[in-house]
Amino acid sequence: MAADLSNIVKAYDVRGVVPDEWDESLAELFGAAFVEVVPAAAIVIGHDMRPSSPGLSAAFARGAAARGVDVTLIGLCSTDQLYYASGSLGLPGAMFTASHNPAQYNGIKLCRAGAAPVGQDTGLSQIRELVETWSDEGAPAVPAGTVAGSVTELDSLPGYAAHLKGLVDVASIRPLKVVVDAGNGMGGHTVPTVFEGLPLDVVPMYFELDGTFPNHEANPLDPKNVVDLQARVLAEGADLGIAFDGDADRCFIVDERGVGVSPSAITALVAARELGRHGGSGTVIHNLITSWSVPEVVRENGGTPVRTRVGHSFIKEEMAKTGAIFGGEHSAHYYFKDFWNADTGMLAALHVLAALGGQEGPLSALVASYDRYAGSGEINSTVADQAGRLAAVSETYGGAEGVTLDELDGLTVTAEDWWFNVRASNTEPLLRLNVEARDEATLAKVRDEVLALIRA
Repeated sequence: MAADLSNIVKAYDVRGVVPDEWDESLAELFGAAFVEVVPAAAIVIGHDMRPSSPGLSAAFARGAAARGVDVTLIGLCSTDQLYYASGSLGLPGAMFTASHNPAQYNGIKLCRAGAAPVGQDTGLSQIRELVETWSDEGAPAVPAGTVAGSVTELDSLPGYAAHLKGLVDVASIRPLKVVVDAGNGMGGHTVPTVFEGLPLDVVPMYFELDGTFPNHEANPLDPKNVVDLQARVLAEGADLGIAFDGDADRCFIVDERGVGVSPSAITALVAARELGRHGGSGTVIHNLITSWSVPEVVRENGGTPVRTRVGHSFIKEEMAKTGAIFGGEHSAHYYFKDFWNADTGMLAALHVLAALGGQEGPLSALVASYDRYAGSGEINSTVADQAGRLAAVSETYGGAEGVTLDELDGLTVTAEDWWFNVRASNTEPLLRLNVEARDEATLAKVRDEVLALIRA
């Protein structure tokens, strides 16, 4: 009977427990299906530090090469390093990682040439159907006379580092003490090469590549995973701290006081710098739960803000459509036109270092002008009847004076002094609430009112 892969083929990637939900034999079929759906003479493959990654990526390479496609293996890499290889070589790519998921998980992020994403609507559903069909009897025989593709290895790390450093004025970086928490993920592989030659005193934390994550989960958006970094920044008297997630495509910043800097403030800071690089004009994409300060800063710097749904496929789609120079999300994903519209936390980190070098004061003073409002962060509530609770919220605020509602992504309710968004999770029985207001008291009042409706 054909396999049902609906559990592991998500909206944007493949992800599941190894070997329970998928294994090397399925990975080989994914390789064969990928080159059927995304035709190319050659592809590039990279992987993270999880114990299952080398075997899975090698199996995928076998499946692709058997169908006559040349394979370039870049080995251990961050996800944005794979995007760099796809972009600079002009090849479709596959990255084996489960990002910040626990050790028993693994996955594949797929892209077309130039790092263009492959999601459900852009090929992933066809890939899934082929793998399901072939899971019983294997992939069909290749046409007679097909010569197996070559498999070669390439070190893309020096090129990746040079490309990133060419996109920021690194000469403006002044001597700084920086604590970097790699979370035993791929930041431990990329940071030493990218930061080499910069006037930085780097204090490394958890740089040993270890896909079992012995110190903490490699997800810096969860406050408990940055506690070690915050303490170390204070202990070292450092200028800032940087935390990367497992596949090192996201970065989270901590200021000199050990206080986390909101990804919205980083989005606004980088947007202002990118607009400056592009002559003081350009489009900047932000999702609908980034702070009010993001579109404000974009306009103040001559740019045009464009609001989108949450999720990298929507951001990348809108960037391609509008020719945007930069995009940012509340989840610490940062997208750059000069990086094939792909996300790279490392480039955002370099921008922060360069911005800090351009002024004498501490990071907290620098980001204060970009962090203008009180925000709740994302608050999750387990709710059985998501649609019913959303309707109750809509009904409560729908008739209120001076309040507007929109349904671009979930429900966004906006007043003069505050706004909130409630979205249903795609994968769990959760409602996600984000609230922002002009002051803490208003924030607390609105947050508590909405949570009472959600949790009623």
